[in-house]
Amino acid sequence: MKKKLLSLSFVSGLLVLLLTTATICSAQIDHNIVSVTKTMTSHIEGGWTGRAYDDGQLRPDVGVQMYRRYCVGCHGPQGNGEGENALWFDPSLGFPKPRDFTTALFECRSTPTGTLPTDDDLFDSITRGFVTTNMPSWRALSDQQRADLIAMVKSFSPRWEKEKPGTPITVPPEPALNIDSILHGRELFDKMQCWKCHGFEGRGDGPSASTLTNDKGQPIPPYDFATGTRFKCGATNHDLYKIFMTGLDGTPMPSFADQIKPEEAWDLVHFLRALQVSLKPPELTLFQQWEAAHPGQLKPMGQAPGTTP
Repeated sequence: MKKKLLSLSFVSGLLVLLLTTATICSAQIDHNIVSVTKTMTSHIEGGWTGRAYDDGQLRPDVGVQMYRRYCVGCHGPQGNGEGENALWFDPSLGFPKPRDFTTALFECRSTPTGTLPTDDDLFDSITRGFVTTNMPSWRALSDQQRADLIAMVKSFSPRWEKEKPGTPITVPPEPALNIDSILHGRELFDKMQCWKCHGFEGRGDGPSASTLTNDKGQPIPPYDFATGTRFKCGATNHDLYKIFMTGLDGTPMPSFADQIKPEEAWDLVHFLRALQVSLKPPELTLFQQWEAAHPGQLKPMGQAPGTTP
């Protein structure tokens, strides 16, 4: 009898332990997704049309189901970036909070600052993912699934019903690399006081770096060119050009489209590449060769009238 009681006690204790310690992941919970519209679509280059909800053919992988499975844990049932996992994202430690889709404010765009991105911009973002954040690449999903997710992302903000995406900026062909372009880019970096955030060597340690916040009032560090191997919005010179000609909306990084000419923008691209000492691009090699041949000829940054290094 005693053995039976001990066995029953053991089994009961084990059941209690399992019931109290087991957790359910977000994908297993039937979240009530709250969007502002159920008719949102997306149109992706290549002929993909995405839908947030029913596509009229009872297709199972429409956007809301994909969102519930892969996105709700961070971005939340209302798309406001307040999913149950968001609690563990600490911006002060370099982990930005999930994107709030209700504002329709996106950093990576091909469109002018203040305008909505194109569907392809959003498609590229979830395909690529974002370095230095917890947002992974979703390249493993099919093109159709990602197109459906884009439609779902758009369904959380009324802006998509009232506004059209901006017209993508024109990116002129990149001129041939030469030392004059790099040196002029360095002059622009100094003149526009990019060093105040990014630092004189592009290490993200400028005098204003510790004070920067995003549109939610959360700390946001400037990009570190010295150690970074990929930008938040891409990896190519073309991507870098778009970043400072469109700006990263919702962050302190503005658009410089009204301050510099297209050819000057390419000069700035070439100098910023020369700051990537860990990546060692050809721009850096050319700049280092010039420095070695012209010792002491570079004017220190931060010496312009009215500035403090």
